[in-house]
Amino acid sequence: MAQELDVSGLLCPLPVLKARKALQSLKIGDVLKVIATDPAAAIDIPHFCNEAGHELVSSTKAGEQLVFEIRRGERARPA
Repeated sequence: MAQELDVSGLLCPLPVLKARKALQSLKIGDVLKVIATDPAAAIDIPHFCNEAGHELVSSTKAGEQLVFEIRRGERARPA
């Protein structure tokens, strides 16, 4: 089961910063589900995953909510 992080209502850069902090506490391979409402998160979260070495498992939109599932990477690097 994925850990969930709701950053609804927060604007850039807070969703990425909070996701980074939450991922640091997970084990390699664990999944973090991030729920955001900031439209910029659609760009910021995938970019963060690519730069930090995490896998973006899925990215969906439900109304105003953006939902991302991120698997903590083996080679996770500070972003």
